[in-house]
Amino acid sequence: MHKARRELVKTLGSIQVIIEVLDARIPAASSNPLLAKLASGYPRLRILNKSDLAEQVVTEQWKNYFTTSPSQLCLITGQDKQHIKSIVIEALQSFCTVSNGSFNRDRLCLILGIPNAGKSTLLNALVGRKSAKTGNEPAITQGQQRVRLSQLWSLIDSPGMLWPNLQDQRTALCLAMTGAIRQTALDITDLGWSAAELLLALNKQTLVTRYNLPNIPESTEQLMTLIATNIGAKGKSGTVDWHRTAEALLNDYRTGKLGRISLEIPPGDTTSRQDMWGSTAGALIQEP
Repeated sequence: MHKARRELVKTLGSIQVIIEVLDARIPAASSNPLLAKLASGYPRLRILNKSDLAEQVVTEQWKNYFTTSPSQLCLITGQDKQHIKSIVIEALQSFCTVSNGSFNRDRLCLILGIPNAGKSTLLNALVGRKSAKTGNEPAITQGQQRVRLSQLWSLIDSPGMLWPNLQDQRTALCLAMTGAIRQTALDITDLGWSAAELLLALNKQTLVTRYNLPNIPESTEQLMTLIATNIGAKGKSGTVDWHRTAEALLNDYRTGKLGRISLEIPPGDTTSRQDMWGSTAGALIQEP
């Protein structure tokens, strides 16, 4: 992370625009505050990626929240990235209009984002070939690379960066649930229980439908026990394999099998989901 930060600082002197890829389910948590500080003053295009895993209305609210001026724009994309290249180039060109022609002819932008936000997949869609490695684990991109987007625009791809510490456990939970933090830094069972508590507060009916539950669970323990029964994670003696149950729940959320569930709503929204968190955000990240 420190190496990536140093490379980023050196790169900023030669670019005109910053593209930040965010996870549409967690736009605030997936926006690195360090990047926000370094990117201050640059035209900025935010892309809410994985939108087909988030609630459509909530994602539109986030788009409006981030589109604050002609130099601060926001786009939405999901698995279908068929027209994303032309849309992004159009947005980049609009920044040139705002700058009154001060951009160089050979224009350079930086694309960045936290691990596992889908940046590499998006980059491949933009350049029309597999120029970046992709995968379900974070930190796939290891170093900066430069690719041509169009006759006028080039892209510098930067490795995903998480901030050095995650003292805000709500942010940590969002990042862990969506797979931005490596599994080795987590206790999967604890994470599964925290995720179950939050999802039970956010969308009870989705859980009832997915796991064919007889009724709405009254507690996190009841929910986890019912999920274990549904997936066959209970032994003959009635003991529950909590680790396997937690893995199943997390996988179902990350892959969209629980439906489209957003974990965050823009600040100032009167239906803010911060009120639903309760005691969910326990200590999840094991500090080194």
